[in-house]
Amino acid sequence: MKKLNLVLITACSVCIMQACHSSSSSTGAATDSTTITTADKTTTDSSKQMAAPDTGDAAFAGKAAAGGMTEIALSKLAVQQSTNAKIKDFANMMITDHSAAGDKLAAIAKKEGINLPAGPDTLQQNMISDLSKKTGSDFNKAYVKQMVKDHKMTIDMFEKAQTTVKDTVLKSFITSTLPTLHKHMDAVNALKSGM
Repeated sequence: MKKLNLVLITACSVCIMQACHSSSSSTGAATDSTTITTADKTTTDSSKQMAAPDTGDAAFAGKAAAGGMTEIALSKLAVQQSTNAKIKDFANMMITDHSAAGDKLAAIAKKEGINLPAGPDTLQQNMISDLSKKTGSDFNKAYVKQMVKDHKMTIDMFEKAQTTVKDTVLKSFITSTLPTLHKHMDAVNALKSGM
């Protein structure tokens, strides 16, 4: 029994001495690992800082957002003021589709650090105001004419942006939105030919 106690005490002493030696020699290593950790943290912190978005990408996103908000506002007017069921159906489709696209674009812009406009620009607001003063068939014709014009411009802008936009997430948004814009163009052209 005494031998067993002696062996255990010796083993514990050796362990304690190794732990002490290990602790004192690793103090330098601890300092080094702290330095490395601090350097890693600095590198990580600086990589977390978002790079400024490409100005072309930001310009496209801003125009697309303002255009979508304008088409929603014009279409809300159509729902309220038009008595033509086909125009109301088209306008409701516009509100639904452009709201969904606007939400996607806003999420992308937030993630990519792009500031979007809060609403249509002054020229677009004036157009909305002018349309709101029309009634009956004058309203219907003006609304359809504006939708044709807007969709031609928007499709051209999106197709050009497919080759110029640098951000891959924004480019994916463009590619997924173009078929909807073409569907709108076909629908509004059908409305125009039926007037």
